Amino acid sequence: MRVLIIDPDSARAALVLEGLAGVDPLEARHSTIFDEAEAQAFAPDVVVVAAASPDRDTIDSLASQPHPRPVVMFVDRTEPGLAEAAVNAGVAAYVVDGLASNRVKTVLEVAMSRFQLMHQLRKDLDKAKSDLALRKSVERAKALLMKERGLEEEAAYRMLRKLSMDTGRPLGAVAADLLAFAGVLKGDAS
Repeated sequence: MRVLIIDPDSARAALVLEGLAGVDPLEARHSTIFDEAEAQAFAPDVVVVAAASPDRDTIDSLASQPHPRPVVMFVDRTEPGLAEAAVNAGVAAYVVDGLASNRVKTVLEVAMSRFQLMHQLRKDLDKAKSDLALRKSVERAKALLMKERGLEEEAAYRMLRKLSMDTGRPLGAVAADLLAFAGVLKGDAS
């Protein structure tokens, strides 16, 4: 497991490392601030941020990661709204006043599992949104064919499918092209 520990206090970082004893293989790196270039070069499996009190800059830098990865925050104290901001930034575990070496490994395991679950849910949501958009394009293209060609719904769908098979392109792409061409012919597109 590759762990990047972000903590300005080396004693607290040592406590995190102590909690990872027994993890094999383990490669850990300690830094006092979060640096995306360093994180990308090290490619950690998990980032552990330990601090007396989190600051908005650290949370914002975690939110803007181009390569999301599980993040665990151990903080001694917090302020209203910071836990919510951290979770919205993608922090998988936000632990207040709970940094104990015997808890570190378990918290990291749970956070990594939660991150994978959330990552999969986001992928599934993106796919569902994409599928819905494609379905809407197909429905609109069918409606266009029905109106312009006087076809029944099933015949319009068969025509779209045939175009898709003849061109070797996905049905959604053919529908989107048909709608775009219709827009150009009507003068809707520039």
